[in-house]
Amino acid sequence: MLSLALLRHAKSSWDATDIDDFDRALNERGRNAAPVMGAALKELQFAPERILCSPAKRTRETLALVQPFLKDGEVTFDEQLYLTSPDTILERLKAVPVGVSRVLVVGHNPGLHSLALMLAGTGDAKSISKLEDKFPTGALAVFSFPQVTWRDVAPASGHLEAFVTPRDRA
Repeated sequence: MLSLALLRHAKSSWDATDIDDFDRALNERGRNAAPVMGAALKELQFAPERILCSPAKRTRETLALVQPFLKDGEVTFDEQLYLTSPDTILERLKAVPVGVSRVLVVGHNPGLHSLALMLAGTGDAKSISKLEDKFPTGALAVFSFPQVTWRDVAPASGHLEAFVTPRDRA
């Protein structure tokens, strides 16, 4: 069985108008929310073996604040994950080696939200409805799959185990 956690970066700052989107940092709310989501991962006993992370500043900062709550997992900063489509994220997941069963993806909307909706086949109706509504900054969706290799993961094959937002933990 495979497990996947999709974590949207925490709230970022729009204060500096002279910097590129890629270089936007977390704001105070984001710096406070990220560890809360790390604690949620720990409570869910989600210990990723592989972490795929967009190299943008806000995703790196989010990951750095979440990592103290995780066991060591191999981190890959993947340019393909920056503001990308759900199909590209799924393609990157399908490339995860056989034997790796738990993956955390730290990325951006709208790609993460679309991927979560694409993968959700079953799960608690209330959680799926909440997921359908929106995937706010800092949101975390955790899925399980019956497949044994990532290359076999298909749309609607995931079971939504949990959908948590920073607001849920406030």
